[in-house]
Amino acid sequence: MHILGRFRLSLIANLYTSIPNTCLILILSIARRCMTELESDVVVEVGEMSFYLHKFPLLSRSGVLQRMISEYQAPQEDGGGGGGMCTLQLDDIPGGAKAFELAARFCYDVKIELNAHNVVCLRCAAEYLRMTDDYAEGNLITQAESFLADVLANWKDSIKALETCEGVLPTAEDLHIVSRCITALASKACASDAAAAASASAVAVAAKNASYDALWNGIGSGGTPRGGGGGGAAGAAAGCSGMDWWYEDVSFLSLPMFKRLIQAMEGKGMRPESIAGAIMFYAGRFLPGLKRNTSFSNASFGGDCGAGSRSITPRAANVSAPSEGDQRYFLEEIVALLPAKKGVASTRFLLGMLRTAMLLHASPLCRENLERRIGAQLEDACLDDLLVPNLGYTVETLYDIDCVQRILDYFMSSTDGLGTGYTSPAVVEEGSQLGAPHAGSPSSLSPITMVAKLMDGYLAEVAPDTNLKLPKFQALAAVVPDYARPVDDGIYRAMDIYLKSHPWLSESEREQLCRLMNCQKLSLEACTHAAQNERLPLRVVVQVLFFEQLRLRTSIAGWFFVSGNAAAGGDGAPQPHPGGSAIVPKGAAAAGQSDADAEADEGKGKELPAEAITDVKARVSELEKECMSMKQEIRRLGKPRRSWSLLTRKCGFGTKVQQAQPTMSGK
Repeated sequence: MHILGRFRLSLIANLYTSIPNTCLILILSIARRCMTELESDVVVEVGEMSFYLHKFPLLSRSGVLQRMISEYQAPQEDGGGGGGMCTLQLDDIPGGAKAFELAARFCYDVKIELNAHNVVCLRCAAEYLRMTDDYAEGNLITQAESFLADVLANWKDSIKALETCEGVLPTAEDLHIVSRCITALASKACASDAAAAASASAVAVAAKNASYDALWNGIGSGGTPRGGGGGGAAGAAAGCSGMDWWYEDVSFLSLPMFKRLIQAMEGKGMRPESIAGAIMFYAGRFLPGLKRNTSFSNASFGGDCGAGSRSITPRAANVSAPSEGDQRYFLEEIVALLPAKKGVASTRFLLGMLRTAMLLHASPLCRENLERRIGAQLEDACLDDLLVPNLGYTVETLYDIDCVQRILDYFMSSTDGLGTGYTSPAVVEEGSQLGAPHAGSPSSLSPITMVAKLMDGYLAEVAPDTNLKLPKFQALAAVVPDYARPVDDGIYRAMDIYLKSHPWLSESEREQLCRLMNCQKLSLEACTHAAQNERLPLRVVVQVLFFEQLRLRTSIAGWFFVSGNAAAGGDGAPQPHPGGSAIVPKGAAAAGQSDADAEADEGKGKELPAEAITDVKARVSELEKECMSMKQEIRRLGKPRRSWSLLTRKCGFGTKVQQAQPTMSGK
């Protein structure tokens, strides 16, 4: 009868999982009658739930219940509802009624199912009830500890166990369950990160070595073709793709748990790039405003943020958006958690955080931290991300110009800004300012050159704002030094847009603005546009024409020098320099060198110089027409004719160009 009663109790207990909690009293009452046919003699109340049980199974397993039952004293006046039963209150048991129900079933030797979701709560409840081996061999504490060790050996189960620690946090901390979960997770993630990094490094080295494989008898000695950068890049990408597999799993943790996990990973030597990727993914889940045109339901972080292309799952999408105060606290904590190493967090992510910080009115220290981080890697920024809306209390301009000014100042004052990373020419070769700018010069590859191009684009975007004052526009443009711009077409375009949007500027203000531009560094297209630009001051237009004529004169002299050498050579090839190259004047290096090399080709020695001279003649004719129109404009404005004659003589077009016409026609 006793064995049959236990079997029936097991069946009823298994049905309990699919029945509402309101039926718990009825179920336990039926189970009690099926087991012993005896009335229950103890009632355990946990919150709003009441458990009708027997003393003996509880006394044999739990030290706390044994003490409470022995100390229990029935009330003097019983209303008859209790039937003389012992009533115990366990409102503060970890895990609540569900955890106690599992512990009670264990006391009755009913089979219970342990999993990663309930083992932590059950372990804490067993500790609360003192279900140690002192009362019964193989008690609940021992069973739960054994199963918890198996849980911590698996990544997914460890994540689930750490999540359930939130509900029983004080007890879980005392039992070191939280620290054990965090240590297990950090160890697994660090081991995977180290393996993935080593694999990616090996693939990169193999790809590099394969690109240098020598050909033996016309056959490549390596397994990949020469220059097999595509295969190497694919392999490296495949190796790196395994570094972020844990980002989404840890993104469901609470902020305190996530912080402790990240700190544990840092302590175990995880690379800052992986840590920053996890933080960016985590921030993208709780701060949907980091990416423009992204709603909370479809927020994702990948690609530009360095965290891989992973979308937020529906589990994350169902999380309700936190309040503004919670988001502000969250953002400040995330900023403080980012690794200090430069470049580990993408500039786009940092700029998104800065926009969100301004929107949430974060602390000045937090915003300064973000601005300094952005300034340290400003060369990686995109123009669209740099357009930070002005969210201050005194809104004067559409975009926050002061913020960009501070970021640019941090960039210029950074260690790299004063070090070897940027090209600051100490010696400028003679004639280089008069020649065409070289797009492939080393300075064009330096970070400060990229920032100069970025700032020129930014100035062009903010220039149409009619509330943008001239001193602020000048101050932002003047931060970038002149040597950082190989070509001044960008700053000229920004100035022209500003002049068009601010037609009320006086002549002196226009001239002051144009001082930001170096007329010697304008391309041919920009010079042509500036010569016909009515918004520019007349003095600036004259300077543009002067330097363009001087540059053209130098180019003509170079072409005559090359053609003379070609004619003297007899076979159409230029005279070689002792060093092995043709002698070409510095002013004509941009165009003359390529044609001088081409003249050395067989059968083309005499055709290319003639074609080049024809192009120069057309260019001179076009420029003379512009000069004539300028002379007429100056006469109309009442300027003396003598000043133009002096300018013409300085440029050499009064004598040199006229003398060159018979020579060109003779050729």
